[in-house]
Amino acid sequence: MKKGWKTKKLGEVCEFEGGSQPPKSQFIYEPRPGYVRFLQIRDFGSDKNITFIPESKKNRLCVEDDTLIGRYGASVGKILTGKAGAYNVALMKTVPNLGILQREWFHSYLLSDGFQERLMNVASRSAQDGFSKEDISNFPIPVPPLPEQQRIVGILDEAFGGLATAQAHAAQNLQNARDLFESHLNAVFTQRGDGWVEKTLGDVAQLKNGLNYNRDSKGQTLPVVGVGDFQSNNLVPVDQLQTVTIDGELSTDYSLQYGDVLTVRSNGSKDLVGRCMLVPKLSQTTSYSGFIIRIRVNMSEISPPFLLYFMKSSDTRDRLTRDGGGANISNINQTKLAALPLSLPPIAEQNKLVNQLDALSSETQRLTRIYEQKLAALSELKKSLLHQAFSGEL
Repeated sequence: MKKGWKTKKLGEVCEFEGGSQPPKSQFIYEPRPGYVRFLQIRDFGSDKNITFIPESKKNRLCVEDDTLIGRYGASVGKILTGKAGAYNVALMKTVPNLGILQREWFHSYLLSDGFQERLMNVASRSAQDGFSKEDISNFPIPVPPLPEQQRIVGILDEAFGGLATAQAHAAQNLQNARDLFESHLNAVFTQRGDGWVEKTLGDVAQLKNGLNYNRDSKGQTLPVVGVGDFQSNNLVPVDQLQTVTIDGELSTDYSLQYGDVLTVRSNGSKDLVGRCMLVPKLSQTTSYSGFIIRIRVNMSEISPPFLLYFMKSSDTRDRLTRDGGGANISNINQTKLAALPLSLPPIAEQNKLVNQLDALSSETQRLTRIYEQKLAALSELKKSLLHQAFSGEL
């Protein structure tokens, strides 16, 4: 510890105030006299879902300068600021002693590994992956003299300003690379030329829902493609599939073969519905789950990789998943898939377009790796600066 610095317990220099949770029946979505904005964790990233609740003595209020901490689940440890209103129970407001702690110094401490790692250890022991103010009150916090805090905050502000700019540029470049590929992908399937014909998917392919099985079945054991295998894969990850046991022997109706295209037909996550993969060469009998539709094409009319790219284009996915379910589930079906309109060039041109898309996809993936690595490096640099700040090395 640097000379002149002290170490305090967090509870000695800061108070914590939990939020409140009024019933949803009190929520309104337009400003009105006698109401105050109701802040949830999502509101610190977007103003798309602004909610208001009646003014009440039960409300816990914050102002824009206040720093709040996410208390539960995936948001535990998130450090949030910049909003004013009544905050909910998933947030805890910090009230630092400003005679001891400079506000920005304290905010940086909450972002540092010295706080975050201890908090995650505490939260992981909770049934709800959460924490209470008692859980963190004994955490150590370094307390330099206020002028020293101010000096270090000035260094951090300047460094973080440069880091934020670099992160924004890297994130924008990453998005630009993805957008360029997506734009080209959509353009391929909106063009027309000599020899192109208009079809529906049902004209050139056979569709079949996957296999339903019971976990207590007794019979053949085999690998099965599940919804969780899709993610961002273009090819079925045949070496990573889970195996299941079915009743009896697998019918050939549910067996996959090289060139099949699989798509997710139903899932609680709308982001997964409509995702597609191509079946590569298989070394053993393999099936697919009941939440998946198999598309088996007539290869004299359509190339499976060409169909895969068509299915993965945002225009196609939007058409398939639009109005596909309620708030918590989305789905597509064979009827919707069979009616999907296709513009097909001759097979030779399909293969040429696939080669072009493969090359562009590889370049996009290369750029993606570069920008993701840069973002990770910038994040690590920020952590390193915070570590130096709170160990007296700045």
